Amino acid sequence: MCGNNMSAPLPAIVPAARKATAAVIFLHGLGDTGHGWAEAFAGIRIPHVKYICPHAPTMPVSLNMRMSMPSWFDIYGLSPDSDEDETGIKRASENIKALIDQEVKNGIPSHRIILGGFSQGGALSLYTALTTQQKLAGVVALSCWLPLRNSFPQAAANSANKDMHVLQCHGDADPLVPFIFGSQTAEKMKGLINPANITFKSYRGLPHSACPEEMVDIKRFIEKQLPAISDE
Repeated sequence: MCGNNMSAPLPAIVPAARKATAAVIFLHGLGDTGHGWAEAFAGIRIPHVKYICPHAPTMPVSLNMRMSMPSWFDIYGLSPDSDEDETGIKRASENIKALIDQEVKNGIPSHRIILGGFSQGGALSLYTALTTQQKLAGVVALSCWLPLRNSFPQAAANSANKDMHVLQCHGDADPLVPFIFGSQTAEKMKGLINPANITFKSYRGLPHSACPEEMVDIKRFIEKQLPAISDE
């Protein structure tokens, strides 16, 4: 973990208002940081939930003429047949699994953790949840796609998350990650986990960003999957 992540600062954290008995780990998109998402979650915070928004390491990104920027893995192109950075995706996924393990050591069991992300971060959260043996409470996947999709269902063979709940959200006016990518990802997911547990929501006129209506839907999903524990 240390060797791969030295260039990334400590995560932005919104602490629980009381004892944290659940956590949301949320991964930002390409070129962003965790700070904006930490602010967004502060606006919909639930008292017993801790929100962790890590920052991606800085690396050259092929899609952006090899300019260095925060990125979870390299992106070669945005078309469905573009090559993918398999090594980078798998390495990033291992780093996220280590982050989940750290929260478990801190006293929050993995089944009380929701993993999520926006765009590239959402893609990484889906891949990680489908390939980990850590049982999660669910996934929030915003404006994203499933990376290395042709490696599934084999890649999910040992996953502990066949019954996890997934909230997938996508704007129907997204010029960067087209809406069809999101809807096709939801269909692919239905073949990998219990299809009854997948909710796909579209937002009219929304570009490659989030909106207040979406944040309310996310809050409701978190409340449902991470209810308060009675002895808090």
